[in-house]
Amino acid sequence: MKASAKPNQSITCIFLDIGGVLLSNGWDHLARKRAAKLHQKRPFTRAQFRSFMFAQSKPYPEMIELFARLKTRYGLKIAVVSNEAREVNAYRIHKFKLVAFVDAFISSCFVHIRKPDADIFRLALDVAQVPARQVVYIENTPMFVEIAEGLGIRSILHTDYKSTCAKLVSFGFEHEGHS
Repeated sequence: MKASAKPNQSITCIFLDIGGVLLSNGWDHLARKRAAKLHQKRPFTRAQFRSFMFAQSKPYPEMIELFARLKTRYGLKIAVVSNEAREVNAYRIHKFKLVAFVDAFISSCFVHIRKPDADIFRLALDVAQVPARQVVYIENTPMFVEIAEGLGIRSILHTDYKSTCAKLVSFGFEHEGHS
């Protein structure tokens, strides 16, 4: 199938969350709770703490490969819509080579708007230059899915690889490795 062929002519762009979809949540409240256990007399350096913080990020290789394949196969635009701190976001983008398939990063640390503010989704639509009806958004937080859908952005509440693949198939996206 040629890259220009699309299973559903109305879908030209996928919006993705990073934490919980492409990677572990990274520096979320649970990671910060683990870090709080280090709150003693500082038997560690700042560099050691940074290493601890960055080590909380783990990739979901199946998810990363899935969206890289879909982008190539269907000629899709891929944009990340994420709430992450600048240093963690930059580390995760670089470490897990997200620029290899992501066209734009609408990260709260760059744009100074956070989900659930609907303006971050409006900004993502403007950056991607697509109308809401041409986007599928994959997110693991129900409230953020509701906000996006309220703007006319079709969404998938991500819980695991297999169910997200099945939902993508329902949008007309077939891919290798889907069972």
